Amino acid sequence: MTDVERLGKILAQSSSAVFFGGAGMSTESGIPDFRSADGIYNQKLNKTFSPEEMASHNFFVKHPEEFFAFYRERFVYLDAKPNAGHLALAELERRGHLSAVVTQNIDGLHQVAGSQVVYELHGSIRRSYCVKCGAKYGIDFVMQNKPIPYCEVCGGTVKPDVVLYGENLDSETIGGAIRAIAQADTLIVGGTSLIVYPAAGLIDYFSGQHLILINKTATRADADAELVIREPIGKTLAAAVKEAFG
Repeated sequence: MTDVERLGKILAQSSSAVFFGGAGMSTESGIPDFRSADGIYNQKLNKTFSPEEMASHNFFVKHPEEFFAFYRERFVYLDAKPNAGHLALAELERRGHLSAVVTQNIDGLHQVAGSQVVYELHGSIRRSYCVKCGAKYGIDFVMQNKPIPYCEVCGGTVKPDVVLYGENLDSETIGGAIRAIAQADTLIVGGTSLIVYPAAGLIDYFSGQHLILINKTATRADADAELVIREPIGKTLAAAVKEAFG
């Protein structure tokens, strides 16, 4: 039996599977892996910054104009479309075999693909809010109001609803993700190296039957997995769902 056939059989028998995904899920939709970026030279500030520095809360507060220029260029890929993996997970949920998606990605592609229960650990580019009054805005407002988007209600800065370096994860989202993983009978970990904490630590709440790893490189959880697949995640999930349900 091939790995895809084994995965298809596991998925067909699962009633509360959870998918935990990282950047590898988005790269197959043409979105670059943020962590692979090198230093960035900013002409206005006459200094080289790491992507992590420019994507920090401190940089957002101190240099908002440069932050938003960087954000629009490096975070937002509105032309990206869900890949076969996103669509396969949405299909699993529709069929009642997948209870939730837990993602470290901020592109919102799981929802575009049709997934209903999605815990976005690091937020989403598709939502924004005023830091002063809390008024909510969509992605278009941030993209169109340059250089800095200001609230139409109170004049405060409108911040993308993404977790920047130096900010805490949303406790409600974390709680929902933990509950889903703790109650899952199958956990599929895909497209993540499991080195970004605290998100990566959430898989430790899993005590179900089947732990599946789909990632091109080794992770700390490989030794505990029933199945480790080194193939592209979108292709693998699509083939496994087809194997399970035809």
